[in-house]
Amino acid sequence: MRLFSELVITLGTAKKTNDKLDALAEYFSKANDKDKVWMIAIFSGRRPKRTVNSSLLQEWCNELAAIPVWLANESYHTVGDLAENIALLLPISSTVIQAEEPLYYYIDKLIEFEKYTENQKKQFIVESWLKMNFEERFVFNKLITGGFRIGVSQKMMVNALAKVTELSSSVIAHRISGNWDPSNIIFADLLGKENITTDYSKPYPFYLAYALEEEPSTLGEPSNWQAEWKWDGIRGQIIKRNGELFIWSRGEELITEKFPEFQPLQYLLPDGLVLDGEILPYRNDKPLAFNLLQTRIGRKNVTKKQLQEAPIVFFTYDILEYQHEDYRVKNLIERRKIAETIVTLINHPTLYLSPAIEFNNWEELISMRIQSRDIGSEGIMLKKKDS
Repeated sequence: MRLFSELVITLGTAKKTNDKLDALAEYFSKANDKDKVWMIAIFSGRRPKRTVNSSLLQEWCNELAAIPVWLANESYHTVGDLAENIALLLPISSTVIQAEEPLYYYIDKLIEFEKYTENQKKQFIVESWLKMNFEERFVFNKLITGGFRIGVSQKMMVNALAKVTELSSSVIAHRISGNWDPSNIIFADLLGKENITTDYSKPYPFYLAYALEEEPSTLGEPSNWQAEWKWDGIRGQIIKRNGELFIWSRGEELITEKFPEFQPLQYLLPDGLVLDGEILPYRNDKPLAFNLLQTRIGRKNVTKKQLQEAPIVFFTYDILEYQHEDYRVKNLIERRKIAETIVTLINHPTLYLSPAIEFNNWEELISMRIQSRDIGSEGIMLKKKDS
């Protein structure tokens, strides 16, 4: 726990990217394998479910620190963060014994809390506080409240793992994506040299766009670039492996059941295929308003009325896997040809290829961009053809 706490504090205070990268790499080289798995899980959004009420945490803290509620509340308003506020208010015992238990020990206990009574939870948390220094208490409280907001991108974590494993960053990014449970997987299965477990549903990392800060002319020859409309929907991946179909959202949520329109693709798409694209409400060759799509998000069962009011299609942007081979190493021109061939052969009303925009020079493309909203688009995407 001490090692993880030191990492969190370092990442929260370091100003330089290289310092954060070095701290992550050092942690991965020192931590035990179970702690590594949980660290990856926590930093990629797979936090344990919250099982303790915040007001109870503050109540137990007030009792231990022997302070009135009003003073604790004033302190919280000043500090602005519950986990930090409690860590600051708790008394430091002169006989404190540093917490020697690893990170996974505390997480396992928090997961078991669902079976605990309130008094059992209180006893464990108070005893843990008394063993910890300020940094450990702060991070422990963050684990309980699920409030981790560390300035570390997934890409940085992947790069740090690449420094201490024998895997490339692209392989690591793929391995830590998708539907895996940190409670039931070991580090060797997740990031060992040989991928022991097989998860047919596993998506690839989603590569995101960023705004062009300068004039398009700074990008060089227009002929080196492919332009597409930027559609406003749910970024997704369609995966066909082992005869099964899986639909993932950019937030790494498995949403296959939410879009029954795509089910016929299970029997039409070739096996070993991953398509990257946008899920759009679409009718009469034109995208519909995004709020129609929102009526279907979060619903367990989609009604016939919703299917009719918000018909869904998938606009294919790219192909990431073909015939079970990682196609990200191919250039965009090659990938585009395969994607176009597949969409054309399937010829299904829910599967489209996002059209490329024909243009001769940057001025012409700039002029086209002004028309984006007229066709239901947010703007224009640029992709390097040899990328």
